[in-house]
Amino acid sequence: MANNTTILDLSHLFYRYPSRTALLEEFAPAAPWAEKIVPPFWYFIGFLGNPISAAVWLSQRMRRNNSSAIYLGALSVSDLVFLVLHLMLVLHVAWGHDVYNAKISCEIFHFCFYVPQYLSVFLVLAFTAERYVAVCHPFLKEKLCTVQRAVIVVFVLLAFSLVLSSAQAYIWTFSAPEDSCNVRPEAAIGGDWSFWSVWTWVTDIFAFGLVPLAVLVFNVMVLREIFKISRKDALTRQHSQVNGTGGGRTNGGNSAASTVTLLSVSTYLIVTQLSATVVSCLNSNFPHGDFVMTDAQIRADPNWSSLFTYLEVRKIIEVICMSHFACYFFIYCITGKHFRKETLRLLTLNGKLPFLNSLVSRSRRKERYSMVSTNGGPTTDTYATNFSTTM
Repeated sequence: MANNTTILDLSHLFYRYPSRTALLEEFAPAAPWAEKIVPPFWYFIGFLGNPISAAVWLSQRMRRNNSSAIYLGALSVSDLVFLVLHLMLVLHVAWGHDVYNAKISCEIFHFCFYVPQYLSVFLVLAFTAERYVAVCHPFLKEKLCTVQRAVIVVFVLLAFSLVLSSAQAYIWTFSAPEDSCNVRPEAAIGGDWSFWSVWTWVTDIFAFGLVPLAVLVFNVMVLREIFKISRKDALTRQHSQVNGTGGGRTNGGNSAASTVTLLSVSTYLIVTQLSATVVSCLNSNFPHGDFVMTDAQIRADPNWSSLFTYLEVRKIIEVICMSHFACYFFIYCITGKHFRKETLRLLTLNGKLPFLNSLVSRSRRKERYSMVSTNGGPTTDTYATNFSTTM
């Protein structure tokens, strides 16, 4: 009887491969390998770039009268927290280390894991909406684009992210019989209409689908307004030159360059986050085959073959698209003149390193800051254009 039970157990796929990782290593090996190889690159970049970005954006020089610096500093902190948690996830899932495989820690980890994911996309939406106000409604900029308001918005978004993530503490639980962290049986009752399935679909589509789309809409409106202003300024200069009235050099290029930083960050989020969301939503188009099959039958089965191919492609896309949690630092450096100067000042200990002291001092003598709004500060800190925020 025992032998018959053993044979029966081994005939079921999940008895032969009790963990998801073991199953993928056998039938979709590219997925676990991608999870082991690609994320370490993002960890290396993010563990260096995000702390530097946070230190620069949240420094007094950058955040003074600059509400966007508050959002970007908070984004850097959020992304750093996510990378730390993702490292724990990879160690647990891909490498088999029991990082959070215990009672209480299972629930706490999944609760914490979703908070920075939600917060990052909400922060990008927040400063993109602020950019829309600054460019398209400049007369409201002094009232709405303030440092104090930015701090309040960051804390509100953090609280909202905590509320959305709280359901994960119920959905996940440690199962002693399987000695693993699994979905709570009560949360999985009902199959596709279970609390776990419905909550995951609703929150993922909202946070990782609709929010990036809203960011895209704001970006389009900002770009349209910038092109409209640029065309109007060009016609004004042309008219002034024809009539011999001069027409001095404007700060439009300087100000537009600052807007490029925020637009680049939000566009990067749109491309990466929407790509990962779309490929995740295709999951229902790839049904699994019969669980009671031999390995050879599974490899020959079209349903299983399609599913495992999809899982490999999905994992590769997901680990590549998570780069936005690590690589904003490069965008800041490429598009932000003042960010580069402040980063250099930070890395050279405020110019105290002798061989770089002259370079830092020379850069700081030439620099001039341009903020989103004066926020009660001196008007000399602000360029007189409709879309000013030199980073």
